Amino acid sequence: MRVTLFGLPVDILSYDETVERVLSAIAGGRRCQHVALNVAKLVNARTNAELERDIRASDIVGIDGMGIVYALRLFGHRVPHRVAGADLFESLIAECAARTLRPFLLGATPAVLAAAERKLLQRHPSLVLAGSHHGYFAPDEEAAVCARIRASGAHCLFIAMPTPRKERFMHRHRDGLGVPFVMGVGGTFDVVAGQVRRAPALLQRAGLEWAFRMMQEPRRLAARYLRTNLVFAGLLGRHLLAQFAAGTLKASGKAE
Repeated sequence: MRVTLFGLPVDILSYDETVERVLSAIAGGRRCQHVALNVAKLVNARTNAELERDIRASDIVGIDGMGIVYALRLFGHRVPHRVAGADLFESLIAECAARTLRPFLLGATPAVLAAAERKLLQRHPSLVLAGSHHGYFAPDEEAAVCARIRASGAHCLFIAMPTPRKERFMHRHRDGLGVPFVMGVGGTFDVVAGQVRRAPALLQRAGLEWAFRMMQEPRRLAARYLRTNLVFAGLLGRHLLAQFAAGTLKASGKAE
């Protein structure tokens, strides 16, 4: 089910429903673009028209962050859990290994990408990669990178680049790559390669994965996460105050 949260579309799908939709698109050769939505991306999209457009144009807008889960529940939607992009990536790689589907990995540094490839092939000996390319290519090299992906015959493409670069890349090229499923996975290759640790499951369930990440990279992430979390809290607060003032402080089904 697709709903709206602060003006952006969100697809309320279970984990199994998401995987099923992806595999169905690959089997049918239909284009399917997945964007993982968290608090930071939602907040940034409110002031970045291109990022907002890229999210709206996606076939699946997945619930990646617990902040999104809590907000949707607050507005009356039944959301059983989030579908974290990193977990979805791992599940789809396992499906690729089991179904002889060939993924293409794009992004990260050459060293991190190589380490991530080694780890994935160790975990899934039957996995066959369609190809890979690091994410540090110049704008004038982009056409050659796209040609390489197109020639690889990949069934799915995982893009480990920061927001909004990965969303912009998907929007520009998704229809010309010949790859049914395209997904942005952010820093997932760094996690797979062992360069970055994910938060313990308890912190993930509590919605504090962002804080764990911030503690690992405080100089790079502290200001960004604190700003976007404060803006998001403000959005929630203003909406609730508006409902209270109107005497309608109950499940509305939509947050504009």
